[in-house]
Amino acid sequence: MSNQNTSLPTVGFIGTGIMGKSMAMHLLKAGYPLHVFNRSPEKSAQLIKQGAIWQASPKKLAAHCDVVITIIGYPKDVEEVYLGHEGILAGAKENSIAIDMTTSSPLLATRIAQLALQKQMAVLDAPVSGGDIGARDARLSIMVGGDPLAYQRALPILKCMGNNIALLGPAGAGQHAKLCNQIVIASTIMGVCEGIRYAQAAGLDALEVLKVIGSGAAGGTQLNVQGPRMIKGDFAPGFMAEHFVKDIGLAIESAEQMGLQLPGLQKAKQLYQLMLDKGMARDGYHALYQLYLNNTVKS
Repeated sequence: MSNQNTSLPTVGFIGTGIMGKSMAMHLLKAGYPLHVFNRSPEKSAQLIKQGAIWQASPKKLAAHCDVVITIIGYPKDVEEVYLGHEGILAGAKENSIAIDMTTSSPLLATRIAQLALQKQMAVLDAPVSGGDIGARDARLSIMVGGDPLAYQRALPILKCMGNNIALLGPAGAGQHAKLCNQIVIASTIMGVCEGIRYAQAAGLDALEVLKVIGSGAAGGTQLNVQGPRMIKGDFAPGFMAEHFVKDIGLAIESAEQMGLQLPGLQKAKQLYQLMLDKGMARDGYHALYQLYLNNTVKS
């Protein structure tokens, strides 16, 4: 059982999947009283064993909590969890804060924040980067949009889950920043796949090549972390391909609304959609390498 500190705000956590479970566990270990909800209750079993309290719906959870955190799947899920009849806004306490850490639509984030004001509460959009490892190690980057006073109140909780946290603007700004992150990753992963395949075609030891170029200008998380996983055939998801395709779609949609053309992202969308078409939706996004390995990618 965790040692809960009743002087701390009570936190609700919705979405205890690959990343959410680790993030919620950090809050328990920090002493926060924790309530949980997940569409698949068994995914919350370990947290409940450690002292978290199960609630039957987002509405019932929100009624018990000073701060509610969500990290779920798609914008439609976010809309339902926040705005549905059994959603957070239907049960939220006055002066409470909700923090949506899902990668979602900037327009939806703005809409939810505006509706929350009518309920005398605040909603921050605070998507994260760092994947399963960052969640496990409490080293997530957290990009926040919303009210500065709500951000300051939420910051001690955010610091339990991440080590690079910034308020980047009003509601929706966090989501825009996260889409920037996904745009960079999408094209970078393509480069890592192509670099590895080139090294292999040239008869080089690809792992040794990664060690060398990873300490130079080409180095970075995607090359240094995902590159060795690709070579070893480890495609277990820290972040599923189907969710990455969702993020790419959101980025393209937002870019088009701003009049931007992003040809690299359009190519990435094409390749990742091919992954889904070939049954790799629930593999890690770095499993894109398998398309290159099987000579499926066409220019």
